[in-house]
Amino acid sequence: MYSAIAANKRNTILIMVVFLVIIGGLGWLAAYIYGDLNIAIFTVVIAVGYAAFQYYLAGSQALSMAGAIEIQKVDNPRLYRIVENLCIATGTPMPKIYIINDQAPNAFATGRDPEHASVAATSGLLDLIDDAELEGIMAHELGHVRNYDIRVSMIVFGLVVAVGFLADMLLRMSLFAGNRRDNNGGNPVVMIFGLVAMLIAPLIATLVQLAVSRQREYLADATGALSTRHPEALASALQKLGAYGRPLQRQSSSMAHMWIADPEKPGLAERFLSTHPPIAERIERLHEMGGKF
Repeated sequence: MYSAIAANKRNTILIMVVFLVIIGGLGWLAAYIYGDLNIAIFTVVIAVGYAAFQYYLAGSQALSMAGAIEIQKVDNPRLYRIVENLCIATGTPMPKIYIINDQAPNAFATGRDPEHASVAATSGLLDLIDDAELEGIMAHELGHVRNYDIRVSMIVFGLVVAVGFLADMLLRMSLFAGNRRDNNGGNPVVMIFGLVAMLIAPLIATLVQLAVSRQREYLADATGALSTRHPEALASALQKLGAYGRPLQRQSSSMAHMWIADPEKPGLAERFLSTHPPIAERIERLHEMGGKF
């Protein structure tokens, strides 16, 4: 687990570098197509500033996008008590707790580190599962917190949004530039290459998002199961998520990797396109762990 935490801290820097390279490349292409180097400089400066901004505020942004409402113990003693007991047992700082008014059963954790973490669960999840299963789900989310997955996920969330926004903006600029007579001598090859690159950049960003998410889910499952010593409860909760899952009312593809189950195609998403490993495989691994306790 400690090696995974160290790897996540290294991956945070690596992912930021990868995304900044993608964003810088987009800026250079736009500058080349439009014939103005200032565009590339402006794009990189904005990207660096945006990355710093997201480091501190992406967690709050994700909670806002999901429609999460912070609660205290009096608002939902059941959820608050379960999270509180898990934090005491694992020595994890108490996170802020949120409930999302949505009948789609799901949950996620966010924040930049365990001292600035938040966990959120939908009302549909609280209605669907029993206390042991809820403890398994919350142990999974606190596993993301303890493993620093939340930091990686938060930065990926922010930078995927940034790449998509910049690609769209620069694509529009390059299309306008295509009508200018002084645009690189009217070279259609340059224009086509630039347009293709700007269309592919968001896809590359999404693939990075997928690669980061899948292995983190397996690790959080294992961490949560070790915390509760009851992997069968988490397996049972995941089985219900697969059977009764539905799309969230407020969802965004940029934060799909943050949820415990895929919010767009719960339990049925194809391996290549899903931000999560198949629920059946996660359940199988948990049952294998249960046999070893």
